[in-house]
Amino acid sequence: MDYKKYIAEKLSGLGVDTEEIEGAIAVPPDKNMGDYALPCFKFAKTMRKAPVMIANELCERFVCDDVISGVEAVNGYLNFKINREGLVKESLAKILSEGEGYGKSDVGDGKTVCIDYSSINIAKPFHIGHLSTTVIGGALYRIFKFLGYNTVGINHLGDYGTQFGKLIYAYKNWGRQKDVEEGGIKELTRLYVHYHEESEKNPAMDDEARRYFKLIEQGDEECNKLFNWFKEITLKDIDKIYRELDVTFDSYAGESFYIDKMQPVIDELNEKGLLKESDGARIVDLEDYNMPPCLILRSDGASIYATRDLAAALYRKNTYNFDKCLYVVAYQQNLHFKQIFKVLELMGKDWAKDMVHVSYGMVSLLDENGNQVAMSTRHGTVILLEDVLKKCHEKCLAVIESKNPDLEDKENIAKQVGTGAVIFAALSNSKIKDIAFSYDKILNFDGETGPYVQYTAARIKSVLRKGGQPSAYTVKDINEDEYQLISALSNFPDVVKASADKLEPFYVTRYAIEVASLFNKFYFNCKIIGEDKNTESFRLDICKATLTVISNALGLLGIKVPERM
Repeated sequence: MDYKKYIAEKLSGLGVDTEEIEGAIAVPPDKNMGDYALPCFKFAKTMRKAPVMIANELCERFVCDDVISGVEAVNGYLNFKINREGLVKESLAKILSEGEGYGKSDVGDGKTVCIDYSSINIAKPFHIGHLSTTVIGGALYRIFKFLGYNTVGINHLGDYGTQFGKLIYAYKNWGRQKDVEEGGIKELTRLYVHYHEESEKNPAMDDEARRYFKLIEQGDEECNKLFNWFKEITLKDIDKIYRELDVTFDSYAGESFYIDKMQPVIDELNEKGLLKESDGARIVDLEDYNMPPCLILRSDGASIYATRDLAAALYRKNTYNFDKCLYVVAYQQNLHFKQIFKVLELMGKDWAKDMVHVSYGMVSLLDENGNQVAMSTRHGTVILLEDVLKKCHEKCLAVIESKNPDLEDKENIAKQVGTGAVIFAALSNSKIKDIAFSYDKILNFDGETGPYVQYTAARIKSVLRKGGQPSAYTVKDINEDEYQLISALSNFPDVVKASADKLEPFYVTRYAIEVASLFNKFYFNCKIIGEDKNTESFRLDICKATLTVISNALGLLGIKVPERM
């Protein structure tokens, strides 16, 4: 049953739209307050009464039934208690029958969401700074697909700019084909770092680098062959990381893809009188909107990020006809996207309102002393994500060796747990917060971490192996631990929808922690195997339902559930 809808329909005499009531109903933070709550503050203006008075009057008029067992007015809130037996029966039946599909929805049927995320730079290493955009975008991709949307994942590759001229110069002067083929991105990075070391002593090298990049633009066969080779090597190396993180894309159209699509944008800006000259450069003046001008062409006629992003936006709308287009990019680019969206609006694109910058905080790693490790690609001091994952795998394996040395398939399990720990840590707080994590913290099996949730799932699998197939039972005498856990399980579909609406995957991570915590409380307080057959079967079904929800939640995050731990 859709309890929110049921309550809203019973309250339809409010004189307020039923959908508005349904949208306002929420789950209270403390279950002792009730299963659902309606804040009456938003109806005060319409009903011309104080929220407390509205809540009290509604409470007096509301008639409880077999579904709603109790209602109470508290400080302007109307709190509802659901009939426990009905909720438990219905929730367990729904979860166990739908399995992997529990929480899915057709709310996105017929709608398309484009998600621009990860957007790695060609010939540069995949470092820890790329973690957030990759896992946030990956999670949103799965969440929207889970809700029935046609989801288009786009890796807007950084494959355009003078840095490729620098790399060609470095390769032609100090590189060897064999070394690049064997070393991959690491060797390309070494050459890039060496270039910057040498160019500090010989600035004239930068002129040569610009010349090589110009040759790429002009279609020079040798330079484009090298450029495409660097691209091929990068994508091959980085695909290993994407597979490790369970991240996929539908398009790898990067900056260079839009080079021949920029001129129509420039022409349209010109035709609509939006393009102005400023010190030789071409800009769109945004002073009336409290923003600096959006630079479209430099004084030398060269395009910049904004030009290509405008072309990309138009291409995506024409190609995918999206209902929403998300850009998972760090908060340092807030102004850039405000400018892009405003320029599109000024161009008369009414769909500019459907474009959203999903900004996030920065990720850093703490050393053993708790100090943040600085990074710089130019100076070769980046923390490779590959190395972070490898270290987490090794540390997990060491824990397994010390606690459960006879565990089967322990290397693979250590890999699943180590990778899961990194993903979960990156998604465990609101995306806008900066993340500074240590290995010890993210690999903690007792804290609010990925390993804690995975361990809980593995514990449930162990119980189910011992308990076998439950027989028919009657739901009766539901205790508080059972009810609190099942009530939380029933909220999963709402959590998934809220995560999509707010573009916040951390709703799912926090929910997974909540469910794991409630299960462990249930596990320690309620005997499962060895009770009377009715109780044992009922509790085994609670275990099965909990495992289903945890598996579905972790699956949306790209985290696997080990069989044993």
